[in-house]
Amino acid sequence: MNFNKIKFKALIIAVVIISGNINAQTYQKTDSGLKFSNDNMNVEVKFYGENTIRIIKYPLGKSFEKNSLSVIKQEQKIKFSVSEKTNIISLKTNDLNIFINAKNGEITYKSSSGKELLKEKENDFKPFNDAGNPTYSVTQSFQLEKDEPIYGLGILQNGKMSQRNTDVKMIQNNTWDFVPFFQSIKGYGIYWDNTSPTQFTDTLEKTSFSSEVGEGVDYYFIYGKNADGVVAGMRDLTGNVPMLPLWTYGFWQSKERYKSQDEIVGVVKKYRDLKVPLDGIIQDWQYWGNNYQWNAMDFISPDFPDGKKMVQDIHDMNAHLSVSIWSSFGPMTNQYREMDKKGMLFNFQTWPQSGLESWPPDMNYPSGVRVYDAYNPEARDIYWRYLNKGIFSLGIDSWWMDSTEPDHLNQQPGDLDTKTHLGSFRKVRNAYPLVAVGGVYDNQRKTTSEKRVFILTRSAFAGQQRYGSNTWSGDVNSSWEMLRNQVPAGLNFSLTGNPNFNSDIGGFFAGVYRRNGGAKNLSFQELYVRWLQYGAFTPMMRSHGTDVPREIYQFGNKGDVVYDVIEKFIKLRYTLLPYIYSTSWDVTKNNSSFMRALSMDFPSDKKTWDINNEYLFGKSILVAPVLNAQYTPEKVIKTDENEGWNNANNKKEDALSNVDFTQNKSVKVYLPSGADWFDFWTNEKHKGGQEIQKSVSLQSMPLYIKAGSIVPLGPDVQYATEKKWDNLTLAIYPGADADFVLYEDEFDNYNYEKGSYTEIPIQWNEKSKTLTLDARKGKYKGMIEKRNFNLNLPNGQKKIVSYSGKKVSVKF
Repeated sequence: MNFNKIKFKALIIAVVIISGNINAQTYQKTDSGLKFSNDNMNVEVKFYGENTIRIIKYPLGKSFEKNSLSVIKQEQKIKFSVSEKTNIISLKTNDLNIFINAKNGEITYKSSSGKELLKEKENDFKPFNDAGNPTYSVTQSFQLEKDEPIYGLGILQNGKMSQRNTDVKMIQNNTWDFVPFFQSIKGYGIYWDNTSPTQFTDTLEKTSFSSEVGEGVDYYFIYGKNADGVVAGMRDLTGNVPMLPLWTYGFWQSKERYKSQDEIVGVVKKYRDLKVPLDGIIQDWQYWGNNYQWNAMDFISPDFPDGKKMVQDIHDMNAHLSVSIWSSFGPMTNQYREMDKKGMLFNFQTWPQSGLESWPPDMNYPSGVRVYDAYNPEARDIYWRYLNKGIFSLGIDSWWMDSTEPDHLNQQPGDLDTKTHLGSFRKVRNAYPLVAVGGVYDNQRKTTSEKRVFILTRSAFAGQQRYGSNTWSGDVNSSWEMLRNQVPAGLNFSLTGNPNFNSDIGGFFAGVYRRNGGAKNLSFQELYVRWLQYGAFTPMMRSHGTDVPREIYQFGNKGDVVYDVIEKFIKLRYTLLPYIYSTSWDVTKNNSSFMRALSMDFPSDKKTWDINNEYLFGKSILVAPVLNAQYTPEKVIKTDENEGWNNANNKKEDALSNVDFTQNKSVKVYLPSGADWFDFWTNEKHKGGQEIQKSVSLQSMPLYIKAGSIVPLGPDVQYATEKKWDNLTLAIYPGADADFVLYEDEFDNYNYEKGSYTEIPIQWNEKSKTLTLDARKGKYKGMIEKRNFNLNLPNGQKKIVSYSGKKVSVKF
């Protein structure tokens, strides 16, 4: 017997067997994708739309079942082709080519033209004991191009626009709100669908999400082709944005805190007497009396003797009231007693820690305040029942949901083992704001459709845009560095699909200025004005903080420079309400964004990719806030939440003199290429693609309008709905074709969902120099049948046109 021949035949047979295995189909096609297994894991690919793909990977021999808290869309049956060659499974749709290595499960995403979009690297499952439940810690890595900017991740106080080279532990806290999602300049996004604490790490070698708890890797690849498309894809997955009431886009005044019914009503009266516009006033904490009655959701403090009359007095002045509600309850509240009996309260430390209103907390007198289990639908219903009975029934207009992270102080080793309705607190930690805010939204919607839900909240997660909420950036300090951080923080948050962002105008902790003149301190005045100018171009314009009161009259009197500039920008906000409200409709109907990173609209201009100090507000207005001190010394202030509350170390500073806020200064502004730009104040025209020097004083900030824009301007009012929009100005900025849709409805109910609204499409034809008001679409009760439009061009040409709903054109 020839031993070598036997070896050769065996080798041939082995090659044939291996070859057969290579060419055999290793996957199973399903209605919405495919699945397969390799040596160590199961892989599932599911389509949630033609360009949205869910990837699930989990250890071999295990099962994977999950009800996402964020994703509300179901998997879809779509047309796709699939083939396999040499261990590579290929899926094709109209726009995407997906290549899966069947041996290691790694996936490469390419466009239909063959351009590589993203490539997976390794993934990992490490056994983990989650409060007695055997599970895994999970990691998925990707390979990005070296110079590829990415955006998103939530509200990050790191001052960065592109989040390359970021390494951050994503666990909700007071001033950092995390959404495990990023999108690329290449037109794709990744949503990592995991609610546990997650490490996001980006290096040149790899970009990874690593979560403490997960049955497997679970993420969505969204190919939107551009930033708006990715945002639309994310909202398609996690929920669209409802319309907010018109009045919420007016000016809000607040402070920590109005200490009596007379005080808060008096603030509204003072604004009305001064004829400074105001729509919202906020009552912060302690209207319930003391810390043992924390969040009782009732006006039981003797300083608030008649809550119903207080609400009526504010409404009689055509203003709206929001009140502070929390995620926790004191032991002397009815909510605490009912939830405690049902095991719906957590045992970790939260704020306030002491029953006494002193700082630091006196732990000889613990408050007993506990966070409630918002993951439990019954608990959310109990929460609303007390909220509805105690204060919504009085006519309260909106909610300030504070501490929705929630506050978790002095974290102990076992705290994340805390049992919730959905498993350990660790497993669902980052989604707390989503379920807490969602509980109030859903229950108010069930209660009435006459008043739109509006929730101001301190924390957010993926999908929260569907709950009528606007997230503010937490208790940030009053410093220039912190003001600078707010711009990219808001832009990155918007790029996760959450369009509604704001910050405390002036910064929350103003302690350093408290003993140095407060609102009369020139350093604080300069910071406050620049923050207010920025705030005028965010989705909510809200003045708030502690230590230094912020009402306009605290800064002086009419005729004083600082008072006048505050009034000027509040009035400018009201002038822009028709533009802002129509933009709000564009957000709801077309998945647009209010605050637009320059890279969204000018991706081919690489200089825009990492600009963190300018943005578009809507699609026409370029905002370049002044983010550095020009008249006073710039202090570097670093505080955390505890230091912010502790004002004992504030040192007296030397008083400033000879500060002239009317003196002109110079700032640099970059105007993106691909458009010409008109100076909002002077109508001077500039070519795009250049950096210019702009002369400003404290009374002005750089604002530019994109050529090819139509901006509707409203009347001079004291509150948003004081006057009808029957005599609007249309500011036309030529140089390119333009279009705009003027949107109107009943302003504060949900009839728009049933079609009760109007749209007036407006176009500018650059070649023929013609403005066309198209036929009005739709109708609603009380709509304006006939109106005038005042048409203004930058060169001074003006015309008036009457409009009764039929198409009309005006030639210049």
